Amino acid sequence: MIRSLLRLLAYIALSLAIIAAVLDAARSVGASHVIMTSLQDSWQSISASSLTLAEAYVKTHIYPILWDPLMLWVLETPTFIVFALLAFLLYAMGYKRHNRVGRFAAR
Repeated sequence: MIRSLLRLLAYIALSLAIIAAVLDAARSVGASHVIMTSLQDSWQSISASSLTLAEAYVKTHIYPILWDPLMLWVLETPTFIVFALLAFLLYAMGYKRHNRVGRFAAR
């Protein structure tokens, strides 16, 4: 059950990564130079209030020093890279290994 949920979340994250990559590619073609939208710009365009709420929550409840070096670095990363890495990690956690014992043995 958990593995299928993780794989579903991985597919959703991969779809978001592909959508973000296509949007960046279309903007790059229109501008005639490479444009990569950061996660912070994408998040602000969708919901600026939730970004400020996330910042306040991390600074007050988790660890205040965590926001400046780590979260700002993640927010400056292009959106499609963040979602592609998230999809890879979720899929890796939800992957089920196949039993290879006796694969070449006669049955």
